[in-house]
Amino acid sequence: MSREPFDARHFLDNVSEAPGVYRMLDDHDATLYVGKAKRLKARLASYFRGRLNAKTQAMVARIADIQVTVTRSEIEALLLEQTLIKELRPPYNILLRDDKSYPFVFASDRHPYPALEYKRARQRRDDGRYLGPYPSSGAVRESLSLMQKIFRIRNCEDSVFAHRSRPCLQYQIERCSAPCVDYISREDYQRDLDHAIMCLEGKSEHVTRELTDAMEQASKALDFEEAARLRDQIQQLRQLQQRQFVDTQGGDADIIALAQRPGALGISVLSVREGRLLGARHHNPGNGLDLSPDALLAEFVSQLYLGQPREIPSEIITNLSLPDADLLAQALQQHSGKRVRLTHQVRGHRAQWQHLAMTNAEQQLATQLANQTQLSQRFEALKTALALAETPKRLECFDISHSHGEATVASCVVFDHNGPRKSDYRHFRIEGVAAGDDYAAMQQALTRRLKRLKSGEGEKPDVLIVDGGKGQLNMAREVLQDLEITDILLLGVAKGTTRKAGLETLFLDSPEHPLPLDPTSPALHLIQHIRDESHRFAIAGHRAQRDKARRTSTLQEIPGIGPKRRRELLKFFGGLQGVRKAAREELTRVPGINESLAESIYRALHG
Repeated sequence: MSREPFDARHFLDNVSEAPGVYRMLDDHDATLYVGKAKRLKARLASYFRGRLNAKTQAMVARIADIQVTVTRSEIEALLLEQTLIKELRPPYNILLRDDKSYPFVFASDRHPYPALEYKRARQRRDDGRYLGPYPSSGAVRESLSLMQKIFRIRNCEDSVFAHRSRPCLQYQIERCSAPCVDYISREDYQRDLDHAIMCLEGKSEHVTRELTDAMEQASKALDFEEAARLRDQIQQLRQLQQRQFVDTQGGDADIIALAQRPGALGISVLSVREGRLLGARHHNPGNGLDLSPDALLAEFVSQLYLGQPREIPSEIITNLSLPDADLLAQALQQHSGKRVRLTHQVRGHRAQWQHLAMTNAEQQLATQLANQTQLSQRFEALKTALALAETPKRLECFDISHSHGEATVASCVVFDHNGPRKSDYRHFRIEGVAAGDDYAAMQQALTRRLKRLKSGEGEKPDVLIVDGGKGQLNMAREVLQDLEITDILLLGVAKGTTRKAGLETLFLDSPEHPLPLDPTSPALHLIQHIRDESHRFAIAGHRAQRDKARRTSTLQEIPGIGPKRRRELLKFFGGLQGVRKAAREELTRVPGINESLAESIYRALHG
């Protein structure tokens, strides 16, 4: 069955900025192309907003859907990309030849200043070292580029090297140490080459320790220029060493995460075999019985493994605690004939797998909610529910966020027929009101927004939604009356006593006019969606404001960081700038820094 034309604009509005892998599908769900990206949104946008060659245009014209899998890093995305290409063999990808002639990195033993070279296959004569094989030529060239950038290893042909009389451009941009004109000794060049080879062999930690010792010696000798150069190398190596947990930790597991929003839910299943992420599949099951999320996930796991032929891994990790988990684990064990561990409480790299699955589930859910047909149905349902003559074109929702009155921020979120209109989102810093006075905060935010509207700035909303109880709604009505604005419909959303989605109380214009809506109503789902987005955006603004001062923190101000640990941190990352760039997982690799202390350091430096 053919689908509706792919709406690239709506897809790009909701796709993640994170690194990951994308699969382009045709209208028969066949994979056209698999690619990786450091930033998914930017890479995918280039297919629809730039000038493309004829072949790429032909591929884009066949796209019916795009599926993305979010990863922790670009290197991890590269590994997953190669796995999917090998499995799916998409027609628009460059495929390796059937002779299995995989590429290698080669370093000659016969030249006094060897280059690191790209080789398609091993030569018969033993004239140097071969590193690999690599999954693709792109992986080789990426590795060579990194080694050239960090260790300044030459990449020119031997014939060019032999006839140079002055340094080339690579020396000028600090990608080569110019051994062709004796700007570096043979011993120093060989040391850099050995370090590069060790990094390619996975021994970068040993190289980093050697460079750290050399940096300290240079600093003691007052050779600060050399110390600074070594510090930069250490920082670049630390970035290279970001823990690739999905490719290094080992283990066979499926990681299953459920994400749910009003009117939609999604489940992502990530498959890890021998420590490597093989891919992700995304499901959008129905919930006709209105099961709780944990019961629904338990039902899904049962059907996934017991209701169809499928390999059962030795471990299944979920993001929710499943009812009757022990019974389900026994059934899986009996069905597979091996011990199966079913758990949701995990630590270390398994917790990172779990977080990655949750990220993918949320991403798929955001894409689903942005579906144009579904949005149109929800807006039409809202028109009917509010008894309007025309379908509303613009909705604005306001919410307040603070921590015990600290750093109060109001959010304004805008939806139109295309979904979230993020270019019109606004934060309002609330000042001059008593700590914790949500009513006064709401009054200030609405007054500032609507005064601008009265002066002709911005578009007028058809429906103004206020997240809060009767007090916030009355305050909003007073603001509209004071400014003599009569052509905006006011809608209040108050949480029910159980604060459960679907049990909200809606008020139209005043608390005396409740608006009953069925929990399955698309109109209610639209209101819940914009309310949740407003709440999320308010919290993000509040946290940014609250933590602004913390970003200027130094190591001396962090509890638990004394002189010894501070010295270890600076040595490990090559300086404070390297510590600031480090992820939480990287901080735990420093001697004396456990997970709790790493979290404290990260929060102090990043908020």
